[in-house]
Amino acid sequence: MQTQINSEWTTICKKNELSPNAGTCAQFKNQQVAIFFCKRSDNIYAVANFDPFGQANVMSRGMMGSTEGKTYVASPLYKQRFDLRTGQCFESAEHSLKTYAVRVANENVQLKEVS
Repeated sequence: MQTQINSEWTTICKKNELSPNAGTCAQFKNQQVAIFFCKRSDNIYAVANFDPFGQANVMSRGMMGSTEGKTYVASPLYKQRFDLRTGQCFESAEHSLKTYAVRVANENVQLKEVS
C-alpha cells in the first residue's frame, strides 16, 4: 500500500482494499498500525499493531468480535480483547493499544494521530 500525506491526514489505502471483518497491517509514520473494517456498522478502526502482552506486532491478525455494544479485536497470541474505539483492554485496565483517527475521503482510508 502506498502512503500519501495530505495536511494532517495520511492516505493509507482504498476502502475496497480492506477485507470485511478482518485486520490489515499498514505502515503509518514509521509505526505498524492494524486497520479493521467492520462491515456490519461500516466503521473502520485503527489501533497499534503491537500486542503489549505478547510483545509482537500481531494485532492485525486478531479476531474481531463484539460484546455489550463494543467492537473489539482479540489478540491472536493470548486472546486479550481490546476495544477498537478506545484501545482499552477488557481484561487488564492497565493495558491499552494506541488508537488513531480514521476517515474515508473519496474512498481513501486516511489516518491521523490522536492527541
